[in-house]
Amino acid sequence: MRQRIDIDRVDFAVDEHIWGHRLYDEQLPHLAVLEFLGVLGSNLDSPLVATPSDKVRYRPQHQIRLRGLLFNNPFVETISERSITDDEKWREWNTLFVQDATKLGDEDMGYLRKAFSNFDHFAKAIELLRSSAFETRSNKRWSSKFVFPFGPDAMFEDLRIDSGGASNDRRFFARSGELLYLMLSRAARGPELGAQLSQRLYNRAAPMNRLVRALQGEPQLASNSRDVGYLPHASHPRFDLLCEDWLAILAKDMPIYDALEHLITSAGLNLLLYFLEQAKVQAGDAEPVEFVCEIVSKERTKVRALSGDSYQLNQGLSLKAVRASIEQTRLLPEWEAASKSDYPDAERASVMRELFQWPSSDSDDETDYTRMSGDKLIEKLVDMALSRHEQHVGKIHASWSRAIGLSSRRLARRTRYAPNDRLIKTLVVTIVDDRMQFDEFLAEAKRRYGIVIGDAEGSRLVADKKVDQEVLSENRANLEARLVGLGLVRRLSDSCSFVENPFGFKGEENC
Repeated sequence: MRQRIDIDRVDFAVDEHIWGHRLYDEQLPHLAVLEFLGVLGSNLDSPLVATPSDKVRYRPQHQIRLRGLLFNNPFVETISERSITDDEKWREWNTLFVQDATKLGDEDMGYLRKAFSNFDHFAKAIELLRSSAFETRSNKRWSSKFVFPFGPDAMFEDLRIDSGGASNDRRFFARSGELLYLMLSRAARGPELGAQLSQRLYNRAAPMNRLVRALQGEPQLASNSRDVGYLPHASHPRFDLLCEDWLAILAKDMPIYDALEHLITSAGLNLLLYFLEQAKVQAGDAEPVEFVCEIVSKERTKVRALSGDSYQLNQGLSLKAVRASIEQTRLLPEWEAASKSDYPDAERASVMRELFQWPSSDSDDETDYTRMSGDKLIEKLVDMALSRHEQHVGKIHASWSRAIGLSSRRLARRTRYAPNDRLIKTLVVTIVDDRMQFDEFLAEAKRRYGIVIGDAEGSRLVADKKVDQEVLSENRANLEARLVGLGLVRRLSDSCSFVENPFGFKGEENC
């Protein structure tokens, strides 16, 4: 029986030993990347350089002044538009801001008058940074909104702020970004990626970061450093593919702020694949993950139904994995030995405790698990684990696939895989260095991400008579037409098309 670590504040560990502690549905890919950047910012002396035995720690920034100015400052525009003197504007704003905002001892905002020549410039700076923020129109509390990561001063963690002070909140920064850091640090080219990210994202002298720093002033840090989450795999092919994708994006001729959008989408896609791949492994399914994708067109085709079926199949994988993880306990030699011991019920409860941190030896529960049969123990934990799993972890596939633009209900009664333009652009930026034949592009998308679009990639579906070859060929043609519309494909003849990366094109090439 493999030795497992005990995970703090977890009543029973099932999801955690399949995927790590923890992946979480409400932490969408952009939030995972923001949390990742916070971990990276605390480890710039050795970015993404860590062995599985290393304990990675970080001390995130709070930046309460900055987020208060941007997201808890509703009166700055009104005061800026008033016909009063500049001194009066500053005085009136300061009075309102200190009264209304929770500043936790940072009520003195006098440094702002030294940073900005007048109040109107200050108001315009706030307007500019607000316009670049994530989820500006959401109804999230002001301490859970985030400015675009223009530099090290613009990176901070999710907080809950009340009269008792500020504390980190694990709802939107649930540790998925910490796991992302561990994944990339355990990739073969992790240190290379860490060096590039450090150089391009943590420049304090960058103009937008200087503007952020003018508003924030000196950084506000969490009171203590903390350990990152638990990732059960020392290495994994998906970690290397994710790292290769990010390096490919950073190698393109585009500003880092534009590249960030592709990094976020790539992270979401690869994290989703990791989630589904691990589910398949745990459930004993050796087939690779597939996303049968419909390229939306005016007319409904049979690919739409197949895409919906593919979505539903993947949606159920994690539940199967949780059940299998627990029920496979019966096959362990330790379980058989416990069944033959003098006190089989107590010994089986001990085996369950070693594997899943349950039943607790010091539980307040009046149930005597040491007198419960093995089948009853397994049945009880399965029920508990599935119930907890369905609350959040079981929603990851639906939440993340929608967030990255992989799934949609547009023009359909049920959700299916129908990639949007943003995801398609990220696939081109990631897969294509300069120029690649269209068929090769489709084959590579299938190899890396399990994306099935054309007849060649869907040959198994044709062989199983689930769809006609002509239908998939039409789906392929729809994608080609869409790429032409996006300016990402050049047709040199009826049978020769090239996918072109607009950020990496070097020269002409002939068929």
